Amino acid sequence: MSPVADSTAEGGFDLSSQNAKDRPRQVKVDEAVQALEKSGFKPVEPGKLTVAIAVGTAPLNIYAEDDNTTLIGSEVDFGQLVADGLGLEFNPVPVSWADWPLGVSSGKYDLVTANVTVTEERLDIFDIATYRVDLLGFYVQKDNEIEKIESAEDISGLKIVVGSGTNQEEVILLWNEELEAEGEKPAQLVYYDDQAAAQLALQAGRVDATFGPNATGAFAARNTGDTKLVGLIPGGWPLTANIGATTKKDNGLIEPVAIALGNAIKDGAYQEVLDRWGLEDESVESVEINPPGLPRKLVLN
Repeated sequence: MSPVADSTAEGGFDLSSQNAKDRPRQVKVDEAVQALEKSGFKPVEPGKLTVAIAVGTAPLNIYAEDDNTTLIGSEVDFGQLVADGLGLEFNPVPVSWADWPLGVSSGKYDLVTANVTVTEERLDIFDIATYRVDLLGFYVQKDNEIEKIESAEDISGLKIVVGSGTNQEEVILLWNEELEAEGEKPAQLVYYDDQAAAQLALQAGRVDATFGPNATGAFAARNTGDTKLVGLIPGGWPLTANIGATTKKDNGLIEPVAIALGNAIKDGAYQEVLDRWGLEDESVESVEINPPGLPRKLVLN
């Protein structure tokens, strides 16, 4: 494949190890470095920022296709920008989603950038600096006559792919309750074990739409050109939610991280990351530290 910068018009992505070499970078941010020194925080490895990367989902965190070793993805890129801003060497470590909380809280990893949504429960034990809006997206076949899905009335009678036990499933169930109360036909929820199977079902016309994290849907739409976005809602619907870089609570790291991310937003490197992974809709104007999180009772996507 050709480099990402050259493939945008074609709709594809470079998923080779070259992608890592082409990551957007920023210079060391003096204010962030000074804040880090003042905080007293000591990295797991001197001179390095050890970042947990939960591997498995494009375009967030995946292995390069040519070597199945090099970590690439939007969340890896954001980790790189933080390390750059702090004047530290970027040391990404692949982990499972289930393992990062203990690894970060125990100090095994300095930070995690892995599509972590701010929640009340996480704020009990972690500090979080936000850098992306958590969005859920409805995607349909490119030639489908459906142009918008924004509310309950738009899904009546449709077959929609959702993940089991997710917030998007809860949204559709709530909308179905509205439809049934009004005597309208509810949507049919369809479940698949992985994103590839869901995309195949959509292409084959076995389902009308997929509904899940916008990052994944946007990646598939831009990579194949076969699908289109017809609706966006907040990841914590009906509440809004953001995604952030996450570290152990009160260890002193979060303020320097926020400064580094804020500088990346100002100098354009942040937008370069979003653009090259098709995540333009998920940009934030500024970084927040520990904003209000999703209530404990909400299901997370």
